[in-house]
Amino acid sequence: MTALARKLESLREKGDMRDNEVANLLGTRPETVSRWNQGKAYPHARTEQKLLELEYIVDQLNDLYSPREARQFIFSRQRLLNDKSPAELIRDGHFEAVITLIGRMRDGIYS
Repeated sequence: MTALARKLESLREKGDMRDNEVANLLGTRPETVSRWNQGKAYPHARTEQKLLELEYIVDQLNDLYSPREARQFIFSRQRLLNDKSPAELIRDGHFEAVITLIGRMRDGIYS
């Protein structure tokens, strides 16, 4: 298993995410994610960075939630993200806002 395939597996296990959801969040196609998983292709640098950030976010959520709950958090609107979902921010490359919110949740700071 390649390092990239392990990262995709981590997203499936810790974030209950399907390839089509990962593709959507990264701005690519499910077929492309499948080829990455099989070791037949590799993401461009910018997409790889988004994948690494997504894995980091899911890993942080794993400290707070079950995989299914982490997935629900990512795709649900959050009041503290100006009523946007973390998925929207991730798609747009605004990872820091999501990471900051998760840190505040972990520390018990919600205001």
